[in-house]
Amino acid sequence: MINLKNNDVILFQGDSITDGNRGRSEDPNHIHGHGYQYILASEMYVDNLWGDITVYNRGVSGNRVVDLYDRWKEDCLNLKPTILSILVGINDLWFRFENNSSSESYGFDKIYRCLLDEAKEQNPDILFVIMEPFFGKSENEEFDAFCREHIAEYSEITRKIAEDYNAVFVPLQDLFDEYSKKTDVFNLLWDGVHPTTGGHQLIAQRWKSCVEKRLNDRNNV
Repeated sequence: MINLKNNDVILFQGDSITDGNRGRSEDPNHIHGHGYQYILASEMYVDNLWGDITVYNRGVSGNRVVDLYDRWKEDCLNLKPTILSILVGINDLWFRFENNSSSESYGFDKIYRCLLDEAKEQNPDILFVIMEPFFGKSENEEFDAFCREHIAEYSEITRKIAEDYNAVFVPLQDLFDEYSKKTDVFNLLWDGVHPTTGGHQLIAQRWKSCVEKRLNDRNNV
């Protein structure tokens, strides 16, 4: 059970994995898109029917961490989240691959921390949930090799950020690595990046298992 406080505002931020083809209108049938964030939002609303909670999805397809920063006031600060969950990184890696850059991971770390600093300045009690970027396998062998070489850098950055900001860290690479031993990885990440329905369910389960205790502890303070 995902126990929330009355008036909690939960914000899911990130790239296309979080976007999930979400609607851009106020139609409540489409505002959360499809994917792990929809699964979690559904459970949150049912588990907290007595409370006045709000769940937002502001993932945008193709976004890097710098793109989040460009829209941070409108799509984060103005929403006043009490719980902020971020999944970003794979597009930063793709941009680095495409531009043959070797220094992008430093910028990723610096800008990511700026995002959290601004959110924490607005709400010192905000709970951050940092989700680990992940990769499976694509049909681009060159990009696959690049990802296998560099994805750990982004994993370590997000893990260290979570530690420094007392955030909940949600590891995901090991999840897909383990399940890919049981089934073809394309059954989980159909193009190496974007999850299938089953892949999204695994993410939602891992998110809940990592965050649930922290939420319960927060509510007991």
